[in-house]
Amino acid sequence: MEVGQSPAGQGPVELLQRLLRFDTTNPPGNEGPCIAFIKELLEAAGFPTTVLARDEGRPNLIARLAGRGAAPPLLLYGHVDVVTTAHQAWTHPPFGGDEAGGYLWGRGAVDMKGGIAMMLAALLRARAEGLAPAGDIVLAVVSDEEAGGDFGARYLVENHPGQFSGIRYAIGEMGGFPIYLGPAKFYAIQVAEKQICWLKATVRGPAGHGSVPMRGGTMARLARMLGKLDGQRLPAHVTPAMRGMLETMAAGAPGPASAPFARLLDPALTDTTLDALAPLGLGAQVALLDALLHNTANATMVHGGDKINVIPSEIAVGLDGRLLPGYTPDDLIRELQAIVGEDVAFEVAAYDPGPAEPDMGLFGTLANILCEDEPGATAIPLLLPGTTDGRFLARLGIQSYGFLPMNLPPGFDALSLVHGADERIPAGCLAFGSEAIFKVLERYSG
Repeated sequence: MEVGQSPAGQGPVELLQRLLRFDTTNPPGNEGPCIAFIKELLEAAGFPTTVLARDEGRPNLIARLAGRGAAPPLLLYGHVDVVTTAHQAWTHPPFGGDEAGGYLWGRGAVDMKGGIAMMLAALLRARAEGLAPAGDIVLAVVSDEEAGGDFGARYLVENHPGQFSGIRYAIGEMGGFPIYLGPAKFYAIQVAEKQICWLKATVRGPAGHGSVPMRGGTMARLARMLGKLDGQRLPAHVTPAMRGMLETMAAGAPGPASAPFARLLDPALTDTTLDALAPLGLGAQVALLDALLHNTANATMVHGGDKINVIPSEIAVGLDGRLLPGYTPDDLIRELQAIVGEDVAFEVAAYDPGPAEPDMGLFGTLANILCEDEPGATAIPLLLPGTTDGRFLARLGIQSYGFLPMNLPPGFDALSLVHGADERIPAGCLAFGSEAIFKVLERYSG
């Protein structure tokens, strides 16, 4: 059996092609046929499975590989729904599963049917080889991650928490990919993510007739608020996950490339360092670091005024707020009011709390697996600026690791293709990833 391969016809490339051909665009999702395919595949290999659903058209699948009982269960999880491809120009059909130019093309190739294919291939291989891991391996394939998880992970955690009994660690999206700094190679393993903290900001002022000039009215106050938010960052913070990432990169980056990472560790120097890096053609990297070192709030919706000839007295602004681990909505509101003033009222519209610090107990095992065949590579902890289903599992005390290993070549940024046109993954990355996950099953000790 070749490295990274499960039994014939069930390797990660073939599995991903099959998965990509299910159109699971969310909304509406329609994950049922894709979940049914995975269920049939696993049951044919002898896995017991359970289907749980808030809506029968949007099911979730739980499967289990029995372990020796020497360790708590380990969870592998991921979603099969994908975002829309509407108004995007694709080189290959987004639901064709084409293999061309050394890549597999399709919506979900990276996010995250590619990861599901890796997990399935590793589990099928483990079953075929008679592997008995230290603890049970639980696989959860869920719906609805791309639209909030109400039919998927959130539903399972709130209604079927017993399915995750005893689990301490989980592997899911989004991590395991390399970051290159000249000759230095860093494998990023996600250990934490920012928290959703959506806010409603209310701006008030005098109402009036639209025919009479209004100076300093609600619209003007809105403009001032948005201008202040656009022109000033919130305070810099270095969380434990970011400290681990930046210290490792500062130590491993070649020559002068290490200096900016060391300066970013000092909140007093963070913003000036980011500003100095921006003109060097590092716009995308600076934007990411900016998000990972600050609480953020982007204005995304504005509602105000019912008639064109009436000056409104109130305008509501929706803010997509994202909190660093360890911070609360009160922290974000306090930081915002320090910039825009006390005359803007803020209220929390939605908040998904998460743990303040990651549990790094499985990090060393994952790091060794990625780096053992590449002596020059180093693993770094990664903080994700977005969110995953891991935020729901955290409510049950489960530490998620983003670990869908992709040995991407320099210059190929798979993450930039996520949710965009021509999403694709190098075919060789799938074998690399499934082999790495298989090693996790072999070495997991709890």
